Amino acid sequence: MKNIKLLLLLFIFSTLTATVFSQPLTSDQIDALVERTMKTFDVPGIAVAVVKDGKIIHEKGYGVRSLNTMKNVDAHTLFGIASNSKAFTVMALGILVDEGKLKWDDRVTDYIPEFKLYSPYVTENFTIRDLLTHRSGLGLGAGDLMIWPDSSTFTLKDIIHNLRYLKETSDFRTRFDYDNLMYIIAGALVAKVSGMSWEDFIQKKIFDPLGMTESAPDYDLLKDKNNVIDPHAPVNGKVQVIHRDWKNVSNPAGGIYSSVHDMSKWIIMQMNDGKYGKDLGKELVSEKTHEEMWTPQTIIPVHGQTTYNTHFESYGLGWFLSDEKGFKVPTHTGGLAGIVTQVTLVPELHLGIIVFTNQQSGAAFTAITNTIKDGYYGISGTDRVKEYHDLVMKREAAAKKITDKIWSDINEEQAKNKSTTDFNLYTGTYTDPWFGEVVISDKNGKMWFDSKNSPRLTGQMFLYKGNTFIVKWNDRSMDADAYVMFNLDYEGKPDEIKMKPISPLTDFSFDFQDLNFKRTE
Repeated sequence: MKNIKLLLLLFIFSTLTATVFSQPLTSDQIDALVERTMKTFDVPGIAVAVVKDGKIIHEKGYGVRSLNTMKNVDAHTLFGIASNSKAFTVMALGILVDEGKLKWDDRVTDYIPEFKLYSPYVTENFTIRDLLTHRSGLGLGAGDLMIWPDSSTFTLKDIIHNLRYLKETSDFRTRFDYDNLMYIIAGALVAKVSGMSWEDFIQKKIFDPLGMTESAPDYDLLKDKNNVIDPHAPVNGKVQVIHRDWKNVSNPAGGIYSSVHDMSKWIIMQMNDGKYGKDLGKELVSEKTHEEMWTPQTIIPVHGQTTYNTHFESYGLGWFLSDEKGFKVPTHTGGLAGIVTQVTLVPELHLGIIVFTNQQSGAAFTAITNTIKDGYYGISGTDRVKEYHDLVMKREAAAKKITDKIWSDINEEQAKNKSTTDFNLYTGTYTDPWFGEVVISDKNGKMWFDSKNSPRLTGQMFLYKGNTFIVKWNDRSMDADAYVMFNLDYEGKPDEIKMKPISPLTDFSFDFQDLNFKRTE
């Protein structure tokens, strides 16, 4: 009897504790939080939705869709959700699993015979599950220059063929390294098995059943473009509209456009284990299949102190998974040039948070999401906006120190070697097995870099040290200037090029370090 009373007292105390200390933000407080975040991180427009207990309790747009039009963002404004599209690709495969048309551990080559990686063993044993879990053995963002930063010439056939030239950086299934290209292959597999394009499958099997009427699996497929954001990024220190570049071959990895209103329907279904509709009477995927998506597949090491006392992190199928304050948290972020997004779920609290932005500041969505989570976790007194602003300032200062030193050295080198360096020695055509040709040329006395397959990778080259140059891209929104190092043959003539980004803040999809150019002309 005493034990029963003790348990009852503990239950009452825990309930009171939750009531006293868990103080979710009101809509007015979220408004103030977002407005402050936009100002702090110089973001033109943001949309936020919060779902609780199966209902949307907050959905609103802030700021403007574009600095060109100055039209307002609302809850129905469409953003590129970028890598949050990956969970849709997994859901498509899950539907096919439930239909008995494939299994997670089927070999990729059984469906796409031309699929080939760096090793015969890896190729032979690579499964559908491996496509989705970032454990291929390839490096971070390997091959992304075939899809990034612009609408390059690479087709799906080219991408599949070129995978064999990408070199491994770790043993198969031993390390997490984020990979976009495998999700493109996963989308091709959806098309192969279903008999319809990935885009049609997403539309007919997911968007239509869930009533996501505002969304489209590709920007070009949007029925109405009157309420779509423009991407923005800092250019020479000032935020402005930049290119909207995306090639539809990459859609399974990041092509979907949606609104926070539509995405709320998506996460409500997710928190109901694949069920949706009136009284949850319909099922997109089985509970067993959905559980597999939120089951850890690839371990991600957790080091040092974490924001929410996280002990374990992993990647499931299309979702990052971790523990926060004792809760399981599936989440994902997405990033395109000038657009970043975040979707976060805390299923045990029946809580979902969606933050879309039209400027590539990940700190902005993190500050908003974590401040909202703090209210439900019972955390108070922590200024997340200031915390992440200070972190950004620290990182940017460290990166600026590196780049400023390089340009200072270049100015000295130019003054010293102005009349002694023969740039014609370096001009010619250089070819990488998977990226193709680049041309180093003399344009009006200036050394120039031009990529055949990625036209936006064009810019002037400056002598740095020895046989190493710096290429300064014409498109200053990319923040991806790079070293270009020439290797010499036995006669002292440049015959190879190696590259790598200068700034530690350069997006990992600029995988210059994976290139190995040989002189062909």
